[in-house]
Amino acid sequence: MDYVFSTQAMKRYRFPTHVNDLVMDRSQATASEVFVVELAAGEAPPLHQHHDTEQIFYILEGHGRLEIGPEATPYLVNPGDVVRIPPATLHTIHCLGTATLRYLAVDCFPNGRPPAEPTWDSHVQTMCQEQGWNYNEIVKD
Repeated sequence: MDYVFSTQAMKRYRFPTHVNDLVMDRSQATASEVFVVELAAGEAPPLHQHHDTEQIFYILEGHGRLEIGPEATPYLVNPGDVVRIPPATLHTIHCLGTATLRYLAVDCFPNGRPPAEPTWDSHVQTMCQEQGWNYNEIVKD
């Protein structure tokens, strides 16, 4: 069992809208996973929600605009801010300015690791199917 996870050897996933660098896979924990998200200027993931996950973001660098709910209520985020996204809450985050927005994301599964997606890769495969993205183009070893 691992207790320390290095950010020096992360697995990179380059989505069309952002980058996720996997730090700790959900298969290595009972009810969580950790990754670092990078958004270049103008990038934002699609508006989405996670029915089985509460997310915590810790803004490391850059500036962004978090949008919550069907009305896309905006909240500015800056380095040092912590964001909480409750389960089943529509959200997206936009990189503002020219500097990369970078944040640590911790996914917490209140009911334990999702059986339908027991690994981060299985979750990414589902996302790719839903968004029409090519999994093989997204995964970077």
